Amino acid sequence: MGCLTIIIGYLNTRFEPQAMDFSYYMVLACLAYFFLGSSGNIINDIYDSRIDKVNRPGRPIPRGDISAGQAWWLYILSLGLGITLAINHGLIENILIINVILAVFFGFIGWFYAAYAKKSGFPGNIIVSLSYSIGLLYGAILNVYPVPCYMYLIFFASFFLLLSREVIKGCEDIEGDAQEGARTLAVIIGVKKAALVSVCFNCIAFVFFVLLLFAPIINPRAFFIMMILCSAVIAYASGLSLLGDLDRKKLRKISLLLKAGKFLGILAFIAASVN
Repeated sequence: MGCLTIIIGYLNTRFEPQAMDFSYYMVLACLAYFFLGSSGNIINDIYDSRIDKVNRPGRPIPRGDISAGQAWWLYILSLGLGITLAINHGLIENILIINVILAVFFGFIGWFYAAYAKKSGFPGNIIVSLSYSIGLLYGAILNVYPVPCYMYLIFFASFFLLLSREVIKGCEDIEGDAQEGARTLAVIIGVKKAALVSVCFNCIAFVFFVLLLFAPIINPRAFFIMMILCSAVIAYASGLSLLGDLDRKKLRKISLLLKAGKFLGILAFIAASVN
């Protein structure tokens, strides 16, 4: 999905709906993002291994399929590949400084989030949401600078939808987070109120979706159709968040629905760029 955000940013900043011409540098950009994002997920699992023994015992490290030492080597390999690919891409496109800064910063954020920010709760949720949405603006920079204003509507729609899911994941993982001292919204204000905050973020994301209909996107009709599907899934997840008790099984269902809504949102952004 992260790689798709780069492609979306690129496609939605074409000056005319010409054929989709993905060249070698786009492949490098996506691969760099893929390995940097992977390194962030790996380091997160390393630092979360104790919490995962409670929340997700089926994960590879708590299950014993891979040791923490082996995971560290995998993290170093993935991070190194990501930065190397970013350097190569920067040299080809003559944006070396910007690429190296972004790659190193993204790698640092992945480690910082896992080591320190995750336990901070909501600030950590913001970091994750930014990390997965920043590819939209990066893809746009590959095509045009300065970035068109409507791309920020796409960015914020993605950001708030991701933020909503991160809050719900905190509700789902409240037991292990409380034991480890993680100050998520669910731990601080309770699951019910945190779920309400998640619904508010869904509503904000929907506002940005609607505003995009008035932006100069290439295919507003296709975007509208996909946006309706995405909004229906998110509305259903929001309804579940507001009604009845929120046990772990229900929270897992809501989290899965929001993940599906995120994917449908990505498809909507792709549809907006196709003539």
